[in-house]
Order: sequence, then structure tokens, then C-alpha cells
Amino acid sequence: MNRKISTAVIGAVALLGSVFVGGSSAYAANASTLIISGGNGVFGLAPITITATANNAGTVKFIANGVAIVGCEAAATTTVTPFAAKCSWVPAVAGATALTGAFTPTDAAAFEPVTSAALNVKVGVPSQGVVSPIHIYVDTVLASGTSGALAPRFGVSCAITNEYLVGQGIVFRVYANNADQGGAVMDSNNTAKAFIEISGVKDPLPLSYGNHSGIAFWTAVLRTGPAPAFNTLGIINYKVTMIAKDQTSMKVLSTKLVAKKVDGKRVIGDDGRTVYERVSYYRTVQVSPALKGATATYVPNWTAASLLTLFALPKA
Repeated sequence: MNRKISTAVIGAVALLGSVFVGGSSAYAANASTLIISGGNGVFGLAPITITATANNAGTVKFIANGVAIVGCEAAATTTVTPFAAKCSWVPAVAGATALTGAFTPTDAAAFEPVTSAALNVKVGVPSQGVVSPIHIYVDTVLASGTSGALAPRFGVSCAITNEYLVGQGIVFRVYANNADQGGAVMDSNNTAKAFIEISGVKDPLPLSYGNHSGIAFWTAVLRTGPAPAFNTLGIINYKVTMIAKDQTSMKVLSTKLVAKKVDGKRVIGDDGRTVYERVSYYRTVQVSPALKGATATYVPNWTAASLLTLFALPKA
């Protein structure tokens, strides 16, 4: 009799154990979620803010291109919804970067850790950031002389645009300043050579400097249409090159003290003396041998939708 009771007790314990173990799946940790946002900024400026938002409290390790961001290895979320953590990011380089986050919940028994999906961002660079004393600006305008379906959309040529139809003329307008000459305008007197190289065009287009309705700048025209004119559809890749003439003098940035004035009158300090402030100016210095003329290039790096593009004439 005692043996039967013992067997029954063991069976009951075993059954109870199976219920407990089997029931553990009902108390499994909940899935965590983590979403990365932000990351938009310009290289070399203020730190860029990245935000990670979870569905529970915890810490986030922020990661850029697979490497943990220094100082953001364990950023705490807020303790109430939205459970957000922030990272102040100083990118080492510009360009495309994949941002992710690894989340560790505070209540590890109730929530699982999770790694976010990647947020792909592009750290910005100046459109015309070139290491050269020559700074170049370029735009494109519609050449005059077209009519019908190729006529200017609003009846005016010389409109700035990046979209053209086969058969239209594209005028490149180029403006440049030379820091070696105190920011002087690049013109035919101080420029040795200026040209545009266009992908698919055998020879570079020479830039010419001249007067256009009272305003002087450099221009080159790309004619599109049936061969031998340019007719490759899609983005038109190009590079502008400008070479300055050698110079026997140059402008050097300097500073000097000048009397501070308000409403044309000198400002007098509490000590009874004139108040001075430091200002910048350029002074001309002679150089020998001559200063070699700088070479500058410009390649547009806008997003694809903003780049110079050639389209086929729509069918009627």
C-alpha cells in the first residue's frame, strides 16, 4: 500500500514538473524593438545627433559602419515612453554611413536584446569644397533659339535648370575667384586656361570669358541632338578645370588694429582711451620666382535628381 502511495506521489510531482516546464513558454521574454533615426549633418561642423527609440527601457550601443561610436557604447534610454536614447556623433569621414544600434533591456527577464535595422545616411560635404585657392561656381541654362516642343517651358531662355531635351542647347556658366589674389575674379587677364570635360565628348569644351547683357562670366555650349551632336540620355557627367596664370605678386591675408567707431565717432573706453578692434585685410607682396598659377577643378556632387540630365523628347 505504501509503495503505491509513493508511486502516486512521484507521478504527481513529475506531472506538476511537466506543467511548470511546459508553462514556461507562456512567460518567455517579450521581443524588443529598436529604431534608429537622425544622423543628418555636415562633416566638420557640430556633432550630429542620432536617436534610438525602443519599446522598453535599457541601454543602446550606437554603431557606425560596424564600429561602436566612442562615448555612445552604453547610452541609457529614458525610463518612460518613448524609450529614447541619444548619441552625439562626430563622424571621422564624410559620405555614406550605416548606423545601427544594439539594445540591452534593463529588465532582461521580461525583454530580449535586439539589434536595429541599419539606417543609411550620407554625411554631407560642401558642394564645392576643393583644396585650391580657386573657388568655382557652375550652373547651366537653356540656350536661346529653340521653338516648338523644344522651346523654353515658360517662354524664356537662359532659365537655370538641370533637365534638358535632346535638341536643346546647354550653356555652362562658370564663375570663379582666386584667393591668391585676394578673391579676385578669374577673368581672361589672370586665367591661363579654362575648359569643361564631358563624358562621351571627345574633346574638352573651351570656356570663353565675355559680356552677357552687362554681366561678365565664362561660358561653353553643349549642343544636343542627332549625331554628331551629343545625344546620350541620362546624367551628363562633367568636370570644369581652371588654371590661373603665374603671378609675380599675390594678396596675403593680414590683420590690423583700427579705432572702433559708432555712428562715425570713436568709442572711448572707461580708461579714457580709444577702443581698438582687429580687422582683416589683404596686402600685396611681390614674389620671386613667380607664384605658379593654381589649378582648380569642379565636379558636381549633388544628388542624382539634381544632376545635369538629358531626356528624350516626349512622344506626342
